[in-house]
Amino acid sequence: MFRKTDTSHQLSMQSSVYQHLNNGSSELFASEAAWHNIFYKQVVSRIDENLFSKLYSSGKGSPNAPIRTLIGMMILKEGAGYSDKKLFEDCRFNLLTRKALGFVNIDDDIPVESTYYLLRKRISDYHTETGVDLFESCFENITRQQIIKFEVSGESIRMDSKLIGSNIAFYSRYELIHRALTLYHKHIYKNSIKLLSDESHDILDEFIKEKPSTTVYNSTNNQVSSRLVILGKLIYTILNTVKPSKNKHYLTLKQIFTEQFTVLADNKIEITPNKEISAKSIQSPHDTDCDFRTKDGKSTKGYNQNITETCSDDNKVNLITKVQTETATQSDNKFTKLAIENSQELLPDNIKDVHADGAYNSQENQEFTKQEGINFYLTGFQGKPGRYDLTIKDDKLHVFDNHNNTEVEVITTKNNKYRITTNKGYRYFTNTEIESCRLRRQVKDLPKEIGNKRNNVEATIYQLAYYLRKDKTKYRGYFKNKIWAILRSLWVNFARITKYLSGLIKNTHSNVINTLRLVSFINILYFLTALSRLDWLRKYNVLIYQ
Repeated sequence: MFRKTDTSHQLSMQSSVYQHLNNGSSELFASEAAWHNIFYKQVVSRIDENLFSKLYSSGKGSPNAPIRTLIGMMILKEGAGYSDKKLFEDCRFNLLTRKALGFVNIDDDIPVESTYYLLRKRISDYHTETGVDLFESCFENITRQQIIKFEVSGESIRMDSKLIGSNIAFYSRYELIHRALTLYHKHIYKNSIKLLSDESHDILDEFIKEKPSTTVYNSTNNQVSSRLVILGKLIYTILNTVKPSKNKHYLTLKQIFTEQFTVLADNKIEITPNKEISAKSIQSPHDTDCDFRTKDGKSTKGYNQNITETCSDDNKVNLITKVQTETATQSDNKFTKLAIENSQELLPDNIKDVHADGAYNSQENQEFTKQEGINFYLTGFQGKPGRYDLTIKDDKLHVFDNHNNTEVEVITTKNNKYRITTNKGYRYFTNTEIESCRLRRQVKDLPKEIGNKRNNVEATIYQLAYYLRKDKTKYRGYFKNKIWAILRSLWVNFARITKYLSGLIKNTHSNVINTLRLVSFINILYFLTALSRLDWLRKYNVLIYQ
């Protein structure tokens, strides 16, 4: 049965950390400006354990450690870029890390590894079964409390995205298919080998024993193509011989065969042309969720991470309000509406300004922001400017030919369409083209101070991917990469809060010291003045008595 844990901690007379530190160290350890105390107060203590009670219904037992401690450990791991080994080492022996999780006594037991991994597995299984992401709910709950605490205004927000590669190798086509077959054979096929003919069994053994990368390196394109056909025939035979299974390796092999090969009417197997294979096809049998995308000349097999954060000038601290993870083929403009709506649920005031680059522009987003009364500021516009610059003035369309630097006569047809006459005939202009020209002018005339607001979100993207090597995560699969992005965003928000509070406490401390110094100086002056008066009175009394 699930039970919520108490956030208060009782100090032990013998094992309290404070008992073993000198006065100076004890003061630093207890400082409100120290990161470990801020982390516990502003992050760990704000974790709502009731969100995870669904994982421990009747018959599933109760957690062996506080949920907030386990989630806090996960945030620390991704925030500090730790390995699992380093995380548990610090939790056992680093006093600051222990204090950040709420352990105030040296003999307090930390959660064991099995408990830590079991919670992650239960959250993942719960997501698979219900589609509900408890990590996302936890992020929203913590961030909502932080927004209230630090009076964060949401009138102005900004967003940006980054392609993150999955932790997989770049396989050639032959390697991809070969490795899918190898994984299937390794995990579930051994009991079904007897169903194949001796000839197919021998061919299978030959493929299993070879190294696909070596085969590709030592073979010509024609030789690789020939082996691909043989490989396709073998997989087709296996899929039509063995019993269908719900095992992921069977399903992966089946999907890869469907994507990479075509079965003709006479059961002849052909290789599907590269141009006909979707970017959403499986890129690796080790991560079947990731997609392939080329952006700015860089190829990525992975995921698109989108970050939305506040950027109001009056805020003491700006916080990330929404983290979105999709496959790499997801375009940025598909993030916009959901990012605004979900951020609005956390923010106390209405969003008035949204800052983004040209990749977020679409007719749907323009209509949505206009309907919501939001200023949609774009700092760029995708694609090259057209030959004609279109402007509506006095309810008339004016067309300027950028090639000839001349204005062109416009004719309005009976159907209220605009056209001009060119050497090749009539050229018609749509409302979409007119709107695009207006947006380009708006971007060009955007004040610098507004444009810079969007640019600053790139620092957040940098912090999100700070510990990545070559922009590739340590994880495989959509949900694991989504968890990583949420935990990193919680850490980024914590770091900003720590910077603000540390400066605030430091300034307050300095002001107190300066006030005490001023009071002391005034007291000294008063004392010296009193002494001077006393000395004068003494001299005066002497004169009187003389």
